[in-house]
Amino acid sequence: MAIADDLKKTLTDPTPLYFAAGTADLAVQQAKKVPALIEQLRADAPARIEAVKNTDPKAVQEAVTAKVTEVFGSIDPKKLGETAQDLALRGVGVAAEYAVRAKETYDKVAEHGEQTVRAWRGEVAEEIVDIAEAVEPEPAQAEAAQDGAPAEAAGEEKPAAKKPAARRAAAKKAAAEPAAASAEGA
Repeated sequence: MAIADDLKKTLTDPTPLYFAAGTADLAVQQAKKVPALIEQLRADAPARIEAVKNTDPKAVQEAVTAKVTEVFGSIDPKKLGETAQDLALRGVGVAAEYAVRAKETYDKVAEHGEQTVRAWRGEVAEEIVDIAEAVEPEPAQAEAAQDGAPAEAAGEEKPAAKKPAARRAAAKKAAAEPAAASAEGA
């Protein structure tokens, strides 16, 4: 049963949908920034291209060679094993930290998505109400306009319409009782 409960909980949890909505909303917000970034790159591109053209390839090659020699020269085979073990332990700690951060970020984006969905629903609901008001006038005003009578008169007619339905039900009950009594007597 635990599997069924877990599956039910998973299928009824709206958090992944909120996460998707939050991600979509954040993507839209970031996409709105793209035109400004493109303009900035267009402005910076000529200066960067000139800097690359003016760079001496031999100077770059010498700098890279010096760095590689320095790195390979500092490697000590005895310390390499200790360093690898230390890095592995640090890696586990960092992985756990990133897992916690990922969960926190997931929750934040899901919360943002929930707020986004509420905003979308609110906007849609407001639009529907506006459309409904534009298309259909209020019921009391519509009846008053059709009958030519005030809305209060329309309110008095509604209880009268309900009374015949109640009388019909009582009449059916009364008719059913004699039929049942005659069936018992026979």
